[in-house]
Amino acid sequence: MGSRSSLTIRQMADRSGFSEHTLRYYEEIGLIGPVDRDPSSGHRRYSPALAERVEALGCLRATGMSIEQLRSYLTGLAAGRKAAPAMTAPFAGHAEHLESEIAALTLRLDYARAKADLWRSRMDDDAVGEQEAVRVAEELAHRLKGSVTP
Repeated sequence: MGSRSSLTIRQMADRSGFSEHTLRYYEEIGLIGPVDRDPSSGHRRYSPALAERVEALGCLRATGMSIEQLRSYLTGLAAGRKAAPAMTAPFAGHAEHLESEIAALTLRLDYARAKADLWRSRMDDDAVGEQEAVRVAEELAHRLKGSVTP
């Protein structure tokens, strides 16, 4: 394998967002690889095809997918087009999960902004603004209390 067309583990880490340790771990558990080795040094060399796969896994992991979900993705990828029906549901489900997380984060963000508005109004001696900020913060606090999981 020519070293120009392949990547070192450092280069692969930079491109994928995974640490070198994570890349070694993923190889160890069979998620990626086997990774070719440079015959003279024994260092890992990632082929262009493997690099593309690792980069895709990096993107999926960045969305919060678990290692098992990554395994399922690779299984579907290996099966090709015939896996499309089976692959649609997990990705749609993950997208719904992300939408729920975004909604929860948006609620937290709105509450933090309302508290900032409250203190800004107090700093400015703005009684009307303070009253409105209290109302909004209380409404959001009520919604937040309902969203807390044990």
